[in-house]
Amino acid sequence: MSTTNPELSAFGDPSTLMQFGRLDVIARLVVEGYMMGQHKSPFKGSSVEFVEHRQYYPGDEIRHIDWRAYGKTGRYFVKEYEDETNLRCYLMLDASGSMGYGQSTDTKFNYARQMTAVLAYLLLKQRDAVGLCLFDHKLRELIEPSMNATQFPRLIKTLEQAKTGRETSLGKVFEDVIPRLKRRSLIVLLSDLFDEIEPLQTAIKRFRHYRHDVVVVQIVAPEEEEFPFSRPTQFHNLEKTNERLLVDPHRLRRHYLEQYQKFMNRVSQMCTKSGVDLLKVKTDESFAKTLGSYLAYRSRGK
Repeated sequence: MSTTNPELSAFGDPSTLMQFGRLDVIARLVVEGYMMGQHKSPFKGSSVEFVEHRQYYPGDEIRHIDWRAYGKTGRYFVKEYEDETNLRCYLMLDASGSMGYGQSTDTKFNYARQMTAVLAYLLLKQRDAVGLCLFDHKLRELIEPSMNATQFPRLIKTLEQAKTGRETSLGKVFEDVIPRLKRRSLIVLLSDLFDEIEPLQTAIKRFRHYRHDVVVVQIVAPEEEEFPFSRPTQFHNLEKTNERLLVDPHRLRRHYLEQYQKFMNRVSQMCTKSGVDLLKVKTDESFAKTLGSYLAYRSRGK
C-alpha cells in the first residue's frame, strides 16, 4: 500500500482511524501502510539460545568450549544451546470497567483493541506466534500463541466480541497466567493500570524471573491527565455501578492531579525497577506513530 494513499491521514487522528470500523481493516491499514518495511522486527533473538554450561567430554566440538570459564577455573566447559523458534507473544488486554471510559475520544478499551489488532497482525506478518489474554478481575479468555493462518481471524473475532467488565485485578491475573507459559515469551500488557501497584510489581518480577520479556502499554484518556472539568460534575465508578459522586471540580482538581501524578510516578518506578519497558499512549494521539517510534527504539537495541 502506498504511503501517499489519503487514507493514511488516519495515522495522525485516532477518530479518523476508528471510522474504518473493522479491526482487521484497521490492522492491515496501519501495518501495511505505515509500519511494514520501516521497522525491523524489534523482538527477534538470535537463531540459537544459550542454556547452560556442562563439563567437556572427548568428542565434543572444540568450538563450543568456553575459554573464559577455562581461564577462571582451569577446567573445560562446553556451552549448550537450544534452537530458538520464532517468538511467542501473549497480548494481554485489560477489559475491566475503567477501560470503558471515553469522553472527548473513543474509549480506552476500543483504542487498546485497535492497538492489539495491529500488534497481532504485525507479529504474524513476521511469522511470530501470537496469542491473546482477555481479562478483568479474572482471566476471561486465553488463546494460545500460534502462527496458523486461522489465528488472526480468531483473534479479531474475540476482540470484536469483547466487552468491558467490572473490577481489575492485574496481579491476580498475572499470577494465573504465569504457570501456563511453557517457554520464554513476550508479554505485552495493554491497560490503564488502575489497580494496586504492589501485586502487579510482584507478578511482573515473576515474569522476569522466568526470563519473559514484558512491555507495559499504559492507555490513558486526556481528561485523566488534564482534569478539564469546570462545572459541578457527577462521577460514577465504571467498575462498581452503584458508586456515584457529585463534586465541585474546582475544589477537587489540585488534589486529583497531585494524586494522579504520584500514581504515574509509581508506575514508572515499578517498570524501571522491574526491568520492563513502559509505553504510555493517550487516546487522542496516533498510536501508529507511537508504536512506530517504540519499534525503532527496540530495533536499535534500546
